[in-house]
Amino acid sequence: MQSKGIKNVVFGLFNQFITIAFGLVLPRMFIMSYGSEVNGLISSINQLFVYVALLEAGIGTASLQALYKTIAENDKDATNGILSATHYFYKQTGFWYFIAVVVLSLGYPLLVPSEIPFWTVFLVIFFNGLGGVVNYLFQGVFRIFLRAEGKNYLLSNISTFTYLATSISKILFISLGFNIVTIQIAYFIITLSQMLFIVFYIKKNYKWIDLTVTPNKKALSTKNSVIIHQISNLVFSNTDVLILTFFSGLKTVSVYTLYNSFFTMLKSVLFSFLDGLQYALGQTFNSDFKKFKKMQDLFEVNYITLTFLLYTILYVLISPFIYLYTNDIKDINYISFWIPLLFTLIYLLQGARGPMQLVSEYARHFKQTRGQAIIEMIINLSVSVVGVYLWGIYGVLFGTIAALIYRANAIIIYVNKHILERNPLVTYKRWGWCFSIFVIVCFVNYYITLSVRSYFELILYAIPITVIITILYIGGMYIFERDSFKYLISLLKAKIPFLKS
Repeated sequence: MQSKGIKNVVFGLFNQFITIAFGLVLPRMFIMSYGSEVNGLISSINQLFVYVALLEAGIGTASLQALYKTIAENDKDATNGILSATHYFYKQTGFWYFIAVVVLSLGYPLLVPSEIPFWTVFLVIFFNGLGGVVNYLFQGVFRIFLRAEGKNYLLSNISTFTYLATSISKILFISLGFNIVTIQIAYFIITLSQMLFIVFYIKKNYKWIDLTVTPNKKALSTKNSVIIHQISNLVFSNTDVLILTFFSGLKTVSVYTLYNSFFTMLKSVLFSFLDGLQYALGQTFNSDFKKFKKMQDLFEVNYITLTFLLYTILYVLISPFIYLYTNDIKDINYISFWIPLLFTLIYLLQGARGPMQLVSEYARHFKQTRGQAIIEMIINLSVSVVGVYLWGIYGVLFGTIAALIYRANAIIIYVNKHILERNPLVTYKRWGWCFSIFVIVCFVNYYITLSVRSYFELILYAIPITVIITILYIGGMYIFERDSFKYLISLLKAKIPFLKS
């Protein structure tokens, strides 16, 4: 189990390194070659399909949590029953997904004002969505199974190859002057090759899997409650772009998504740690709850600390980076003092509550916590819609922060009391000392502003800044979480040869 976990984290991080590397290049190429409006269009379309993915209706999450138990018990018959049910629901989803793709392709260019030609928008949406149809019909169920098996590293490697191929084709086509329709067609073709590999791998290595057995639909009975959580998650993750699309225009969407892309990159790095170990935590929850509580406690300390550490570094460095990155883009101003701070608060709240959210999922308390998800959604939508009228882009960020403040507290209190059976102050204490360090860094950053003239100069500043912030958080962990700190060091000594001495 440890070996899989290490592979998952290592290959997951490598995948994110590749994603970040190209993620720094491609947005600028899009803006410089096609303008901020096209960049905003692509971002807006991507968010639309995130909502269309709700047609999945919680199947994936419900299936994953059910599979943790049957795989931990090595019950292949029960596993097949769950996979058969998952496949059944995914086939239904694929049909309705295709209908949604066609409707969006025709409706979006009629509803959203733009100077981009109708058929260009239509084809971009159509080929963007067609990849999702293929996923649901042919590979969705297998991806869920591989995650439950702990083979996230395999999915990461496939994703790395796919992203590399897609990114290289984008750079090539942009450099040669091709339009965005060609780029989307290339993306769809690469998606097909990914699907073929996953199907081939499953057929070769898991010959016992049989999707034709009687589906165990009861095992996925929590899916209707899961969808409430998914809708809530999508609202605070993606509603901002749609509200800005209709109320502020595609150029403002471009500003939002440029900042958001860098925070999302870092979120993906953190998710590599979380996702790489999730299968081990999920299986242990179902087999040895006492051991799970010890694992969870260590995981929570390290994950919260790492979340604050990385986002604090990004907060300090993102403004000078954006200044250099957008220096010769003149169609809209990308520089803002408040946007980086608001985004940082959003991702701190979202990231640091992650461990508690996972425990709730392992326990399958979807029904018990769906009221929280509904309230979170109402807060986000109401504050964002009012806020966009009053403060524009800042208003939608205020809405997301307000919703997250409520939900983070609600999930911390619920999970600690009703699942882990401990005082919520354990988690609040960890948030408290991490947030105190963040406030101190913000205060210093306000009075000592970085002024850079080149990327090389920014890197020179970034090295000591990263070292100082890392020392602050590691020092905080040593002071406030002494037992977890010592245990972490012992694990590192056992795994890293030159530390053993």
